[in-house]
This record gives sequence, C-alpha cells and structure tokens, in this order.
Amino acid sequence: MLILAIESSCDDTAAAVLEDDKTVLSNVVSSQFDVHARFGGIVPELASRCHIESIWPVVLEALAEADVELDQIDVIAATQGPGLIGSLLVGFTFAKGLALVQDIPCVGIDHMAGHLLSSFLDHPGPGFPYVALVVSGGNSSIYKVADHATFHCLGRTRDDAAGEAFDKVAKLLDLGYPGGPIVSEIAENGDPQSISFPRAWLDKDSLDFSFSGLKTAVVNHVHKLQQQGALLPVEDICASFQEAVVDVLVEKTIRAAVRNEINTVVLGGGVASNKRLRNMMRQRCDAENFDLYIPRPVFCTDNAAMIGLAGYYSYQRGHFVSPDDDVYSRSPLH
Repeated sequence: MLILAIESSCDDTAAAVLEDDKTVLSNVVSSQFDVHARFGGIVPELASRCHIESIWPVVLEALAEADVELDQIDVIAATQGPGLIGSLLVGFTFAKGLALVQDIPCVGIDHMAGHLLSSFLDHPGPGFPYVALVVSGGNSSIYKVADHATFHCLGRTRDDAAGEAFDKVAKLLDLGYPGGPIVSEIAENGDPQSISFPRAWLDKDSLDFSFSGLKTAVVNHVHKLQQQGALLPVEDICASFQEAVVDVLVEKTIRAAVRNEINTVVLGGGVASNKRLRNMMRQRCDAENFDLYIPRPVFCTDNAAMIGLAGYYSYQRGHFVSPDDDVYSRSPLH
C-alpha cells in the first residue's frame, strides 16, 4: 500500500510517500524560514499564503522522489490538527480534494500522534508500552503509548512549551530566528552551572511542566545586568537556561516511566533534536537500565513521513475523513 502524506500544521510545507509502515520512499520539506525570519517569528497569514503556493509543487516533488505516480497512491493522510488553523486548512483541504478526485480514502492525523510514533521511522522501533516525551515549540507533554493508536497523556505544560521558552529567550538576547537551535549552539560554549535558574517541579506527584517562571527569571537576570552596565555572558545564560529546561524534561520523563513500571522511553518533537536533551536522556536511561529511542533529527522536526506512518495505522482501523470534516487547533490527545 502506498501512502501520500501531507503536513502543514505550522510554517513548513511537507509531503512524503510511504510504502505501508515500513519504508519511507520520499520525505520533502519546504521551509518558510526566509519569509518569517525578518519578523522574528511566524506570521500566520504569511504562513498560510506560503502553504498555498508550495503545496502542489511539494507533493509533486515527493511523488517524483519516490518514483511513484499519483494514480498509484492508495490513501492520503494529512495533518488535521493541532496547529495554526490557516496553515492546517491548506494541507487538509488539499488532501481531501485530491482524495475525492482520485477516489481514494483520506485519513486525518493528529500531529501529536505523528511525533509519538516517529521513532518507528528508524527501524527497529520500540516495543509497547512506552513512555514518550514530545517536546516542541507548541507542545511539552508526556504520554503512555499502549499501541499505535492508544495514547494516554500523563503530563503537559501548564503555560509555555519548552520550545516556546527557547524562542523567547533567544528574542530577549537578540540572537535571531528560529531561537531554539541558536540558543542550543551558543550554550555549547557556556557553563551550565554558572547561573542558578529555577526549576518548576510543581506538585510532588505532578508530571506537568511550567516554563514561564524560568523565562521570567532569565528576563530579570538579563535586565539586572543591563542596569548595572555589565556585559551579558550570553554563552553562560544560554547554557544555564538550557540546563534548567532539560533537567526538568528528563527528570519528569524518568519519573513517568518508573511510576508506570515501563522500561522504554521515546523522544519526539523538534526539541528532541537538542543535543543536551538527547545526551542527558541517554545518561539517565542508561542509569535506570531503560531502553531509549530517539528519531533522527529529520524525523523530530515537523515532517510528513510521521504523518504517513500514523496514517497507515489510522487507515487500518478504517478511520476515514468525510468531505465536511474540519481542522482543529488543539489536540484532543491532551
């Protein structure tokens, strides 16, 4: 079975072709970086317009790279939510229309489900059940994954997502866009123990996250130094901030695994590309004798391959969309 997958939840237009759940034949991503960089963040209206311009060329490129004709596609999978409504509408509406024209099924996929299953794109995948940390610009959540379609949320952010906090700190320090990768790169040259930024552990048994207080602590620290006329130790600020975020992400994920008596941990989402997070999670999992699965960075950031994979299992369960089905901005998986 050949699956054409489409992802347009935010600012990347992506398409992929998969053969069943085993082989990624193509995985194409068109970035809007140059469009949004001058604004220091994503402009939703511009993102939607760029998706409209890119969606058909990207799909054609994915088909060509896979050496597959459109008539050979058996099912189309598209991100239905969560994300920016305008962006989602472009990809999801395109997918529904194309499926109608081709007279083939269309399945709507939750973006979070794609991230939760992304580790299966690198063979072999984890065994069930496993605990998964999905961390990105819009999400920071911990799930218990029972099978390819059963996800139980164990904890989530109460305010800023981790990736969002990275971007805000980058903007505060005038480091550029996108902020997360820049902060991580600069942090490699800093001392993560130089500044004692707070960790929000919340209630004793809570697996939720909160990064707004940490963000405020960084703002106050920077403003204090500026008022004193001191030079900003940008490398140390980035390293100490990153350490505070990663420390909480790793510790709560391990707690979730221990509490649920599960010895397999999975990372997903754009921030899962962060080197410090990957290394610390490996260290903790090794210490606990847990198995750890982390997708390659190309499958951590937004991509259509993970949507196609989730689409395969949705198709197997007969979960097809109807022409009047709509997109959604918030994931029901929370």
